[in-house]
Amino acid sequence: MSSWYGLKNVIFSQDKDDQIYHAIVKAIVEHQLLPGSKLPEESLAAVFGISRTGIRKVLQRLAAVQLITLTPKRGAQVLMPGVEEARNVLTTRCLLECANVPLVVERCEGTHINALTAILDEELQAHESQDGATAIRLSALFHVQLQAIAGNDVLTQMVSQLTLRSSLVIAAYGDPWQQGCRSHDHMELINLLRQRRAEPVIQRMQQHFDDILAKLHFERNSETPPDFARLFGMAVKGETV
Repeated sequence: MSSWYGLKNVIFSQDKDDQIYHAIVKAIVEHQLLPGSKLPEESLAAVFGISRTGIRKVLQRLAAVQLITLTPKRGAQVLMPGVEEARNVLTTRCLLECANVPLVVERCEGTHINALTAILDEELQAHESQDGATAIRLSALFHVQLQAIAGNDVLTQMVSQLTLRSSLVIAAYGDPWQQGCRSHDHMELINLLRQRRAEPVIQRMQQHFDDILAKLHFERNSETPPDFARLFGMAVKGETV
């Protein structure tokens, strides 16, 4: 199984543009760059040690996957999803993931359960250590790997992209301490998968998304200027983030 995070962390290619792209994606997904945060070309180019033309290409890629917005006068900003968009992102995820459950259950084997359990164990550890960034990343990874069991690469990619946008929704409208999904929900999904009955898994998945929506306040947080040097300091030194 594969995902936009690999099994544990972003896997960087040798291309520097890809490294920068994934570093910024990681910061957005882990709520270190919040919705509405400005992404000035000059500052990012200086931090990453590339030209403004180079950083502009990266920003265009981020805009293409709807993680940021690019406007002529305001420049680049981390996307602030509207209320209707936020609801639609989570509703669409629920529709896709629930519709895929019968095939997931049909193809689920012990190795898949073990892989999901390993992610859950790390997620629980992240919650216990109050490592919010890791908990958010693992929460998204759990859903992507669960859907990947069915073997539908197109759907898995769609869910993967929607988990990125879901992270923006939670960052914009969730509680400050919200760290992705509740890990015990994922534990219940694994237990239901072991029973190899699709309907209980679908019902639990639907309730899972209903609970996430119910906890969103749809109130926007105030903007805090990001510290790019702190966020991407390791990338400047040529190390992975």
